[in-house]
Amino acid sequence: MWFRNLQIYRLPAPWHFTPQQLEEALKPQSFVPSESNELLRQGWDAPRPNGGLVHTVNKQMLIMLGTEKKLLPASVINQVAKAKAAELEEQQGFPPGKKAMKDLKERVADELLPRAFTLRSNVWTWIDPVNGWLVVDATSPTKADDVVKLLLKAVDKMPLESLRVQKSPVTVMTGWLEADEAPYGFTIDQDTELRATGESRAAVRYVKHTLEPDDVGRHIAAGKQCTRLAMTWNDRISFVLTEDLAIKGVKPLDVIKEGGNPTHNDEERFDNDVMLMTGEMAKMLGDLVGALGGEAKA
Repeated sequence: MWFRNLQIYRLPAPWHFTPQQLEEALKPQSFVPSESNELLRQGWDAPRPNGGLVHTVNKQMLIMLGTEKKLLPASVINQVAKAKAAELEEQQGFPPGKKAMKDLKERVADELLPRAFTLRSNVWTWIDPVNGWLVVDATSPTKADDVVKLLLKAVDKMPLESLRVQKSPVTVMTGWLEADEAPYGFTIDQDTELRATGESRAAVRYVKHTLEPDDVGRHIAAGKQCTRLAMTWNDRISFVLTEDLAIKGVKPLDVIKEGGNPTHNDEERFDNDVMLMTGEMAKMLGDLVGALGGEAKA
């Protein structure tokens, strides 16, 4: 298993909090399936079947936030409420007023909720207490915030901070493209986005397209800056770095896959993947922070 989208946070390195302590802290917020009349239910669930709330491999910890959400579109509620309102109008001789219609929609929602389709989703989090990383596998900061808020509620005075670097990712990525040179250990791939500042917000995006220095240089000279850049680290992991320091589209390359330990046991295969992923990503994150000027100090 590999994380695909990284929202990155920092802990002290090392972070002296054991898996057992984390397990006990998360237990009060354990996931319980939602009841028929609940729209949303969240809680910590076991990363592995029949396992604990914290799965540990080589000192690296995995936790998982489970969410159950009932899908009840407003259009469905409105349709049923409209039909019921028509029945009421026929019975009483006049249509329900604004307040009565609001109450009717609320009753309809309560009636439909037990029959609504339930959508289950999981958000994984990797905690590296050795190197001080906390990484949420989420496509957006909003989804990561759900994890962080519950985690901070569970772990009293958890010393968690967003990752901050000395140099602006936008400025640094633009400089790499302008110089047609990636930092040591990285290569620039064929996807990027250049966006203008100011009111126009004009943008140009390259997808699987050779980035010609002259062509890219003209866009930069016209005032555009790089907001997304596809890169590869040490010929081992490809990814897209964004302007807000998120990493998306993470993909382990063949050299990593070939180096894995083959096994037919699902549990061993999972643990091998976790060990490989966390080991490689910890090094990659360290190198990337270095390429962005190092961490910003408070």
